[in-house]
Amino acid sequence: MNPGSHKPPQDAVTVRHLRLGVGSVGLALPVVLVVGHIAATRRLTLLDSLSGYYHSEMRDAFVGSMCAVGVFLIGYRYRRPEDVLGTVAGVLAVTVALFPTTTGAPVPTVDGLDRTVGVVHQVAAAGLFALLAVFCLVLFTRPDTAGVPPRRSAVLFYRTCGGLIVLAISLALASTLLPEDVRHTVKPVLWCETLAVFAFGAAWVAKSDALLRAADPSPPHPTHPHSRLTPARPPRPPRPPATSILELWCLECPVDTSCQVPQLQDRRGKGWGQRARESAGGQGRRTRAGVGAIL
Repeated sequence: MNPGSHKPPQDAVTVRHLRLGVGSVGLALPVVLVVGHIAATRRLTLLDSLSGYYHSEMRDAFVGSMCAVGVFLIGYRYRRPEDVLGTVAGVLAVTVALFPTTTGAPVPTVDGLDRTVGVVHQVAAAGLFALLAVFCLVLFTRPDTAGVPPRRSAVLFYRTCGGLIVLAISLALASTLLPEDVRHTVKPVLWCETLAVFAFGAAWVAKSDALLRAADPSPPHPTHPHSRLTPARPPRPPRPPATSILELWCLECPVDTSCQVPQLQDRRGKGWGQRARESAGGQGRRTRAGVGAIL
């Protein structure tokens, strides 16, 4: 068999790479920002949020990563709802990168325009996380284009990731009610954003492998609970043995000169039962014959 015939379609491979790219950037972003900032400053310090690294030595890494996620999401095409939400999420990701937050910015340089830009950044970030939660809770748990639903363990994982995103964003918004010195010491926004980004990245990486398995053109195993790509045919009834008709008891066979089986008649029109009785001499012997005895 040709090994190339088992390769998934090119569209499935492309969508898988897009999902893998989005998830990989999401998993790597918090680590790169925190570790890079510590390495650059040579001090074990954390900023108040991931967006605050825009005003540090890691600005290029933050902007580049968010723009990469935005491009991946805009180019993501799978089904109509995911296409639309992916495009909107991609635009929001680019907006987060190009409209910096005022958190972590030098206070003397912040003016009214910067505060307006900061509000745009916060609204775009909240909308982006909300759409990523929708992907995990709603879109990733639906059956794929072939009608195969994800496994129960996968559905539980996607819903867990979506729940963590919603919980993290809710706690981040609630943390704004804390005193400023507590927020600066505990840094709840940083931890909540990190948790949400990790959850979204893990869900997209897991979904990329699920898509490649579902796009495998090889026939599924008939005993697999999710084998709906090609419905299995009902089993054929077993055939009777080849000699079940021909192996008859000659003296009990009602066939005389009008045998119902054509191959049991000879040229004189005698049936197999009559020939058997003639060969037996009328002694009432039972003779079991096969195919070779009557042809």
